[in-house]
Amino acid sequence: MAGQPTFFLDRSLGRIVVPQLLRAAGLSIVTLAEHYGMPRDQTVTDVEWIGECARRDWVALMKDARIRRRPAEKEAIIQHSIRCFCLARADLTSDEAARRYLVNLDRILAACAESGPYVYAIHARTITRLEL
Repeated sequence: MAGQPTFFLDRSLGRIVVPQLLRAAGLSIVTLAEHYGMPRDQTVTDVEWIGECARRDWVALMKDARIRRRPAEKEAIIQHSIRCFCLARADLTSDEAARRYLVNLDRILAACAESGPYVYAIHARTITRLEL
């Protein structure tokens, strides 16, 4: 979709179902596996892909809200001013994860207009900015 950011999907969202569903809705998606290749994708650290997202001005989508609590990852988010959106629940199916991103797409795009750093939690029908 024109004017929208490219979304980078962390490995926690998988390689197939979530990317397919988001692409079917017209989003520009790059998965960790596509960008780094397999099997390298399994060893890429969060700090590494956070830096790469910043260099390419990609918006990060992930499952893991705890990333903002781990010192190295939190520092990378802040240092690189990355824009992150994570699911509020990590126990969702791939279909439900994609659905939550799509239901909240307008809110996500509005937040993307702001400069980072930030992490938003994606809920069933809303998003909330989390403290870094």
